[in-house]
Amino acid sequence: MGNTFLTPSVIAREALMVLRNNLVFGSLVHRDYSQEFTAKIGDTVTIRKPATFEAKEFDEASGIDIQTVTEGSTTVKLDKHLDVSFEITSKELTLSLDEFSERVLTPAMLPFAQKIDEYLAGLYVDIPYYAGTAGTTPSSAADIANCGKVLNINKAPMTNRNIVLDPVAQASLIVLDSFMEVDKAGTNEALRNANLGRLLGFDTYMDQNIKTHTKGTLSAGVGKILVKGAVAAGKTQAVFGSTTLTGTLKKGDIFLVDGQSYVVTEDATAASNEIAVKFYPGARGNGFADNAEVTLLDSHTANLAFHKNAFALVTRPLALPMGTDKAEYVSYDGLGIRVVQSYDISRKKDVISLDMLCGVKTLTPELACRLLG
Repeated sequence: MGNTFLTPSVIAREALMVLRNNLVFGSLVHRDYSQEFTAKIGDTVTIRKPATFEAKEFDEASGIDIQTVTEGSTTVKLDKHLDVSFEITSKELTLSLDEFSERVLTPAMLPFAQKIDEYLAGLYVDIPYYAGTAGTTPSSAADIANCGKVLNINKAPMTNRNIVLDPVAQASLIVLDSFMEVDKAGTNEALRNANLGRLLGFDTYMDQNIKTHTKGTLSAGVGKILVKGAVAAGKTQAVFGSTTLTGTLKKGDIFLVDGQSYVVTEDATAASNEIAVKFYPGARGNGFADNAEVTLLDSHTANLAFHKNAFALVTRPLALPMGTDKAEYVSYDGLGIRVVQSYDISRKKDVISLDMLCGVKTLTPELACRLLG
């Protein structure tokens, strides 16, 4: 006789807990969930951006300046439909919840956590700000301090700051004397967990899903890449050129003009020794002067330092299928899982399906910084 406790509702709640416990990026970013309506793959939803305020100096004569709560909004496409479906035996349905979670649900939910972290790590392509040197693994506390410098210049809040490192960078930093010696690090938690803990204002994590960015092939041969025609301040398009210019720019490539960094927002290909480029942020200062030199960053590992509100993970409910009462959708803390239990009559097998509908979005690039490796 099957274990009556292992209903879709119980399975969904346990699966959601396993997912939350195994997320890295997904637990560090802004999460948005609403039960107002069910959605399907490809839907676009509007979400509220976290509220922002300005700290103003108090003037006793004029009194306080009451500010409007300004949340703003943005749209997110729900283009990720994650699914793990598997056969279940009557024996497995008689397991206790703890045994079922360990033997079945944990292996099923780990791919969910990995995919979500991959999606969020891939948002590095929206970030023009960076610290470190392309192709050189971060190896000192100064590398992390420089990420803090970038976020400070961009006026990111001091709280809820995180750095997520690839395994190579984490291994390079964890063995530094300042972290190995408890009297300097202040705690031995980092040594026990093979993690850096909190360092220089950042909670520091390792994630195997950090992306490597391979830059485009744009080359001017022996010449320099130059801006062709002045670009006014705030504009987000330019033309680069050279005597001999060939190759491509890829979304996520970083280039510098007058020492300021920008990120390419669309793939582009050179033609007739010129290339039209779309970028973010808009040209700063007085804009780009005609014939200003352009410098391209090399390929690199895109470790990320960021404030929680730099990125968003958005989930919405999936409709429960008609014709069965063995289905449940459970949500908690900005995440949601649907569980459907069915019987495959052609194969005489019970099947459990777990799925999630989600999307990811960069909310504010200024709240993030690539730590190059």
